[in-house]
Amino acid sequence: MIYVSDRAHASSSWGRTLFFAAAAVAILALPAAGNAEKSEGKSPDELVEIMKKGGNVIFIRHATTEKDYADQVNAKMGDCSTQRTLSEDGWKEAKAIGESFKRLEIPVDTVVSSQYCRAWQTADLAFGEYKQNSDLNFEPAEEYTEEQTKTMREQMVPHLSKAPKDGTNTVLIGHDDPFEAATGIYPDPMGVAYVLKPEGDGKFKVLGHIVPDQWAAVKD
Repeated sequence: MIYVSDRAHASSSWGRTLFFAAAAVAILALPAAGNAEKSEGKSPDELVEIMKKGGNVIFIRHATTEKDYADQVNAKMGDCSTQRTLSEDGWKEAKAIGESFKRLEIPVDTVVSSQYCRAWQTADLAFGEYKQNSDLNFEPAEEYTEEQTKTMREQMVPHLSKAPKDGTNTVLIGHDDPFEAATGIYPDPMGVAYVLKPEGDGKFKVLGHIVPDQWAAVKD
């Protein structure tokens, strides 16, 4: 046990409308067992107490980047020059998240990031130990087809619904669109952390979220 003691929006509203339309159709076409049960009312303090007990999946959208654009169209895995990377604020943000996990004694067993540089950079700065998994990656498009939205959802849901080792939490560090495809929730801003209760068989509950500047206010 370790005690640690992102595609950009399409620039036009039309592009965003197309994404939501595709996502809605894809969700309706998939089994209901994959749908998230949402109960977003819990405060940061309540969420931290839940995380301290373990048994959760914590999805963190990568920390803040220099620019915000859809780099997944041309990004090459392993080549950060083709991708968005963390800004100076993003580096500080990622480190602060890791320090909060450590200070609050939130138990973490496994940290998984996408293969994008900004995701594994966030994982490295916050937690040190992590592994990469392409399931957390984007599909290579700015405006997704129904099939691409379905693919992202089918890749993400097993990770969100799988229980971690007893008494610990699993941390996933990824991106906005794959998370939205799986949950129907757009994770904003960058660096936001969502706490989910996995129930197996493609099911999970979304308990709430913590934005980066809320961590410091949570008492030990």
